[in-house]
Amino acid sequence: MKHLAAYLLLGVGGNTNPSAADVKAVLESVGIEADNDRLDKLVAELEGKDIAELISQGTEKLASVPSGGAGAAAAPAAGGAAAPAEEKAEEKKEEEKEESDEDMGFGLFD
Repeated sequence: MKHLAAYLLLGVGGNTNPSAADVKAVLESVGIEADNDRLDKLVAELEGKDIAELISQGTEKLASVPSGGAGAAAAPAAGGAAAPAEEKAEEKKEEEKEESDEDMGFGLFD
């Protein structure tokens, strides 16, 4: 990700076709060591391609991916049988939170 982020920063800065050396210089300017194998692969994959067009195509692909969340809105079939299970799950979460505080050996206001 760091290599891609540096590549995109160079693109925003006006360098439409950054080289591996350009990306490496950006990373080194903030104290990050570049992985040469990954960097070479990234530059080879993106060479000659328009970044804005690639982002546009990726956005179109993501629009067709289901994002989930619809299952929670479904009504329970057994007349509310799911409600007690949810309450038990919430109780367990609260208990786990309390136990984790005790494991530390001190409280916030002790």
